[in-house]
Amino acid sequence: MNYDVIAVGGGPAGIGAAYAAAGCGAKVLLLERSGRLGGTAVQSVVGPLMGGVESRIVTEILARLGGCCVDFRRMDIELFDLLAERGVEILLHAPVSGVRLEGNRVTGVEAECREGRRIFSARCVIDCTGDGDVAFRAGVPFEIGRAGDGLMQPVSIMYLIGGIDPLRRMKCTCEQDARVTMVNGRTWEEIVLEAQSGGRLPDTVSVIRLYHAVREDENIVNATQVNYIDGTSSADLTRAEIEGRRQAFRILDFLRETVPGYENAFISQMPAAIGVRETRRFEGVARLEKGDCIAGRRFADAVVRRACFSIDIHNPAGGGQAAGHEENAVGTAERAQPYDIPYGVLVPRRLDGLLFAGRCVSASHEALASCRVMCIAMALGAGAGAAGAYAARCGCELRNVPVTEIQHVLFD
Repeated sequence: MNYDVIAVGGGPAGIGAAYAAAGCGAKVLLLERSGRLGGTAVQSVVGPLMGGVESRIVTEILARLGGCCVDFRRMDIELFDLLAERGVEILLHAPVSGVRLEGNRVTGVEAECREGRRIFSARCVIDCTGDGDVAFRAGVPFEIGRAGDGLMQPVSIMYLIGGIDPLRRMKCTCEQDARVTMVNGRTWEEIVLEAQSGGRLPDTVSVIRLYHAVREDENIVNATQVNYIDGTSSADLTRAEIEGRRQAFRILDFLRETVPGYENAFISQMPAAIGVRETRRFEGVARLEKGDCIAGRRFADAVVRRACFSIDIHNPAGGGQAAGHEENAVGTAERAQPYDIPYGVLVPRRLDGLLFAGRCVSASHEALASCRVMCIAMALGAGAGAAGAYAARCGCELRNVPVTEIQHVLFD
């Protein structure tokens, strides 16, 4: 079957890509390996949707979802309806297993559907799989992990806890919050670190982040941390799934024993899959660097404007943050200024017919720690979708898309 644009992966990047491409008049197919749209927001209960960004597409999608604090239980249906209204063809339970190549051009993908292997062709394939499964199978060079030792950010089980007293529901979104949030006359940071050193918590858990969920008696918990995991290894992920879920119950017991109003708390939703922050980063025509984020750099060929999120590197070799900044305490995420992301980070250096979007784009380990979050990933997908639709309509190579011609689609 032939399409203008195929987006592979139904997470935020894939949703942004399919929505933008269809809005530009392209015939679009969205392939998703699981049975639900939403990516880690649904499969891994990762929320709220983080990252500030200037993006017409992101604003429209978030308006449909009711904002950044989403209902994980129905988000996939809302996304399905949103895309179906734009004419996007959606195929679930369709993991991509191969790439169709003609010379140095990607012409389509192979998917292992329930009825057998199917081949889908397109003028543009957009890899929104997070791990870069399409780009990897196409042979695009990639980096993995941080410089020096190649370690990647740890993986985490995020989950919902219910049964909280709504009048005493606590909120702690980061290390800085933990230093000023008081529980029984002590800071939350002090309480958690004491429990960690005393063995009441896993030795990698040095901060327990509690975000408000949609229901007033629920929190989203972001605290478990499994280190030394390669998210492209099934064996590593198997170990991480088991260890992360065990950590989740230890943390629940600690909260029930420690925090007023949490005495009757219980796990109300456990994720289907562990959340992975970082794996492959592919070689592109351009590369986003840490300095771009810190300086708030602008680019004439921006497909994302005013992206805003800290350099949030969960420590690959221990608990907490991996590094601090001269203006902050060690172990605090570095601040970034609102920055642009250029089109070239989506474009393979040596291959045609393919774009990547989301956390597999061309970026350094440190820059990815900022641009990997979901609202920015969605904006990256929108840029790729608009570019793919333009190339299909005008018959040009993806690397030659005049970005100024698609910016009116992406920005107000």
